[in-house]
Amino acid sequence: MDIQAKALEYWEIGRDLALNWLTSPAAWSQFAVLIVAYLLAVLINKKLGKTLRHLLTPSDDMRPIFASAMNMALLFLPLLLPLLAYGFTAIGEQATRAAFGSGDVIAFGKRIFIFLAAKRLVNRVIYSPFLKMLGKYIIVPIAAIYALGLLPTLMTFLGDTNVAVGNINFSLLAILRGVVAGSILFWLGRWSNDQSAQYIRAQEDMRVPTRELATKAVELSIFGACFLLLMSIMGINMSALAVMGGAIGVGLGFGLQKIASNFISGIILLLEGQATVGDFVELDGGESGTIVKMLSRATILETFDGKWIVVPNEDFITTRITNWSDAGSGNRYEADFSVSYDTDINKVPAIVEAAVATHPDVLDKPEKPDCELRGFGDSGIDFSVEFWVEGIDDGKNKYTSDVLFLIWNALKDNGIEIPYPHRVVEIKGSLQKT
Repeated sequence: MDIQAKALEYWEIGRDLALNWLTSPAAWSQFAVLIVAYLLAVLINKKLGKTLRHLLTPSDDMRPIFASAMNMALLFLPLLLPLLAYGFTAIGEQATRAAFGSGDVIAFGKRIFIFLAAKRLVNRVIYSPFLKMLGKYIIVPIAAIYALGLLPTLMTFLGDTNVAVGNINFSLLAILRGVVAGSILFWLGRWSNDQSAQYIRAQEDMRVPTRELATKAVELSIFGACFLLLMSIMGINMSALAVMGGAIGVGLGFGLQKIASNFISGIILLLEGQATVGDFVELDGGESGTIVKMLSRATILETFDGKWIVVPNEDFITTRITNWSDAGSGNRYEADFSVSYDTDINKVPAIVEAAVATHPDVLDKPEKPDCELRGFGDSGIDFSVEFWVEGIDDGKNKYTSDVLFLIWNALKDNGIEIPYPHRVVEIKGSLQKT
């Protein structure tokens, strides 16, 4: 019965207000101001919108971070019309109140323009599915309630209704404000972090570890600032989180010590630069691969066959790791081969070294190709050629295979035989015919 009585009371108030507006000259003048303000906003939006779109459209040679920011600003152009209408209506409200001493109609129109702006924000600006759902079910209904003039009553009700979580009390208003503000803040934080990371990683004059460390520092700073700002918006006293912080500290000391160790090890890796993205490393256990990601907890290796190995950052500090891609250094490989005992072995080193040196990836420094005699085998004379390359002999770079092809062709061209195993079988006794 209380709800029905309240609804009837609001109905009578709205009916009396509508009748008053329809019979009041001041109300009709305010309607006229609303129409003029809207038409003026449409006219200016058509001209100003084209100019702003032209100015905000990024050029092809613009830096990615600035181009992304300008594209983000372009998304908000649909809000220009209702905001212009709101601004012109506010100006008209001041004139109407000065002339007639009343401005209820035009104030209602202002709230309607805010509602239209909220609708456009959700339908034409927001593209994140989560934020779109948030706008559809929270922002737009709140804007509608505000347009009807019922928002103060709703805010009072939400502010007086408390929810207790342990020793901390939250009002429904604080929770609602936290959900909306938190969603917007962390969405903006994620976007800002992506743009900052893209800009930092594009600075080729910085060392890769420095870029990764700067990226992580910016990420922690952005989301830390978002968290503190959210706490302030929700009206939470930071001292109330002291107990929670202590519990988290105890958890880190006991159950989460491995996570903390891996996190600190990741920071040390980034600072020292002993291994970074793009390096080919071999673990103490025999696994090897290229570092493709360095996360806060672990490092991701990609093997030759496309598999990913997740290695805790602590392993890079506490175990022995072989880095085959240390900055600015080449790698030495060997290719073994044999020649026949009928060969003049004094000619072999020069022939092989000249052939291997023709490979475009074989280096002259720190040493040129070097062919060495290794021993006298059962079937032939064993040689090995050492050569240096800038890279890893992996699935993409088959250096040893290419060098063996060069050796084969060079020996064949010079009439040098590559032996194959010979076995002498001695049969004692006579062979019986059957």
